[in-house]
Parts: sequence; structure tokens; C-alpha cells
Amino acid sequence: MVLSLDILEINLSLFRLVNDLGKEYPFLNPTFIFIAEYMVFLLALNVIIIWFTRDVDNRIMILCASIAFICAFTVGKVSGVFHSNYQPFVELNDVNKLIHKEKDNSFPSDHTILFFSYCFSFWLFKRGWSILWVLLAVLVGVSRIWVGVHYPLDILTGILISLTAATSIYLIFPKLNVTQATIKFYEKYENKLLLLFKRTMRNKSKNF
Repeated sequence: MVLSLDILEINLSLFRLVNDLGKEYPFLNPTFIFIAEYMVFLLALNVIIIWFTRDVDNRIMILCASIAFICAFTVGKVSGVFHSNYQPFVELNDVNKLIHKEKDNSFPSDHTILFFSYCFSFWLFKRGWSILWVLLAVLVGVSRIWVGVHYPLDILTGILISLTAATSIYLIFPKLNVTQATIKFYEKYENKLLLLFKRTMRNKSKNF
């Protein structure tokens, strides 16, 4: 019981520490709003670009990251059944709320699960400079606290779930025959569509 209270106090203290920075340094608020709200589009764009490099290893990486996200998201939703809390701006006074958000369970953070599932998977497969993806995921997690929609415990739980899912999928899935078979099956029909597209464009050019 005492330990539980200590964790809740630490959770609240860390939230105040980060969220109050937006009051002390308001010129940074637009940056953190952008990260919290719109960085997801940058991630989605990069996932599409990496997939369409048509490199088999890249496609396996994206496939594994996507499976990791589905697994982590599912575990997160199940976790939310056993423990839930509203967003800080609902439960606390004087929260620096910077983005619109409907009242809902904020445990664990879906944004954090999404970013860490993909970004940590990128690092597992590529290593090296791909650590920047992990740093981006950390920044997104911090931004969700900064704008007042998540507690640190929401973020940390999302990270733990995502890292577990991403690591498990990375260690198991690339070695399975079904992985290569799935990629080959997709590429077979992708090549057919590309061939059909090229023929269509060639015929159009002849008509002109």
C-alpha cells in the first residue's frame, strides 16, 4: 500500500515537473504541440517510404514492426481494463493543457506504444544511427506529458509493453518461413500490378 502511494506520488511529481515547463518556457509549447499531435504523420510517411524501397530486409522490418505494434496495442487495451485513469487535465487542477482531447482512459499511452513499437524495431534491425528513431519516440512520450494528456506512468508502461513486443517479434518472426513467404506473396502481386500499370501507361502514350 505504501509502495503504491509512493509510485503515485512520484508519478504526480514527475508530471508536474514536465508539464509545468510549458508555463516556464511557453515559447517551446508550439514545438511540443507539433511533436505530440503531428509527428505521427512523419512516422507513417517514413513507414510507407521504407516499405516502397522494395528492399526485402526493409519490408521484413516494417512487417515485424507492424506486428509488434498490433501485439503491443492489444496488450495495452487489456492492461487498460485492469487499471485505468483519466488524463491529468481531467483529474488535476492547473494543468497546462495544450491540445484538445476528449475525456478518456489514458493508461497506457497509445501514442507511446505506436512510436516505440516502430522506432525500437527500426533500431533492432538497423542499429547505428537508427537510435535517433528511439530518441524521437522518447521525445514524443515527453511531449504527451508536456501538453497535459498523459502521466509519466502512462508513458513508461507504454514503453515497457512496446519494447517487450518489439524484441519478441524481432527474435522470432524474421526466422519463420511464413515471413519470407508473406513477402514473396505480396511482391508477386505487386509486380503484376506494376507490370499492368506500365502497360497501361505505354498504351496511353502510344495513343497520344
